[in-house]
Amino acid sequence: MSVTQAAAYAAPAPKAPLERTTVPRRPVGEHDVLIEIKYAGICHSDIHQARDGWGEGIYPMVPGHEIAGVVTEAGAGVTRFAVGDRVGVGCLVDSCRECEYCLAGQEQHCVQGATGTYNALDRNGEPTYGGYSTHLVVDENYAVRIPEGLALDVAAPLLCAGITLYSPLKRWGAGPGKKVAVVGLGGLGHMGVKIAHALGAEVTVLSQSLRKKEDGLRLGADHYYATADEATFQELRGRFDLIVSTVSAPLGLDRYLSLLRVGGALVNVGAPEEPVELNLFSVIGGNKTLAGSMIGGIAETQEMLDFCAEHGLGSEIELIAADRINEAYERVLSSDVRYRFVIDTSTI
Repeated sequence: MSVTQAAAYAAPAPKAPLERTTVPRRPVGEHDVLIEIKYAGICHSDIHQARDGWGEGIYPMVPGHEIAGVVTEAGAGVTRFAVGDRVGVGCLVDSCRECEYCLAGQEQHCVQGATGTYNALDRNGEPTYGGYSTHLVVDENYAVRIPEGLALDVAAPLLCAGITLYSPLKRWGAGPGKKVAVVGLGGLGHMGVKIAHALGAEVTVLSQSLRKKEDGLRLGADHYYATADEATFQELRGRFDLIVSTVSAPLGLDRYLSLLRVGGALVNVGAPEEPVELNLFSVIGGNKTLAGSMIGGIAETQEMLDFCAEHGLGSEIELIAADRINEAYERVLSSDVRYRFVIDTSTI
C-alpha cells in the first residue's frame, strides 16, 4: 500500500524549532521499497544542517539519516528485499552508479555527488526528506539488511555512527597489537570504543574530563584520560598507532599529533563548523598522517551491521517521543546524552 504523504518533523527555516508536518513520498517504483520507519537516530550532523552550520540548507528540512524500519511494499523489480524484511537507510539514497567510486562500492564519494538522505536534491531535482518521519521510499540498492541479532532501536544509530567509526578503524588496521585512541565519548565515540575493542585493539578514550570514565571502561576501553589535564599529553606522547577524533569542535591538532607513534595516523570523523590550525612540522616529524573519513559505501555498511550483530554491538540509546526532538537537540549540544537519542517514530 503506497504512501504519498508521510507525517514528519521538520525545521521550517534555519535555526527554527522542528515541528510536526507532512512531506511527500514518491510512488514506489520498479526497484524501490517502501519502508515503515520504526526508529530514527539523532546525529549531531542533523543539528549542524538544520541550523545552517555547514552552509545554506533546503527548507522545510526533515533531518534523519540513521533509519531502521520494515519493508511494507516492494517494487516489481526488487530482488534484495521482501515485505517484512528489517532494513536500514543511512546517509545516502542515490548516486550515479557509473563512476569509478560507485563501481568500487564507495558511493559516498560519487563523482557526480551522492544524494543525501535529507537536505539534498534527488536526480529529478526534488528535495529529499529524512528519517524523522513515518515512511520512506528508497531504491533497494541504497538500503541494507539489519540482522536479526540487532534490535531495531539500537541498530538505527549504526547507519551513521556505526559506519563512521567502523570504516576508518578497518582502513587503518585497528586490531590486535595496535594502540588506538578515540577522542570524545559521545554518539560517535562510544561506538568507536565498542568496535575497536571488538576488533582486538588496545583502546584508550581521550575525553575532556573523567566524568564518563566508568562508561568508557564498561564499553570496552582499556584506558581513559582527561585531555583537560596537561599531564595527559606528556604521559601519552608517542603512544598511539591510530587516533580517531569524533569531536565537532576545533581541536589543537598539533597536541594530538604528538601522541602518535612514528608513522601513526590521526583520522577526523567529527566535522567542526570552524577551521582548525596546524603546524605542518607536526606531521613531517615522525612521518605522520592527518586524515579524514566519511561514512562508508553500501557494502561496507552491510559488513559493519553484520560485524555488530556478530559481536552484539548496538548503540547505547535514550529512546524519546517525537515531541522531545527540540529538547534533545539542546541536550546534544550540551553533551547531555548517553549516548544517542533515538526517536520512536510511532509517536510522530
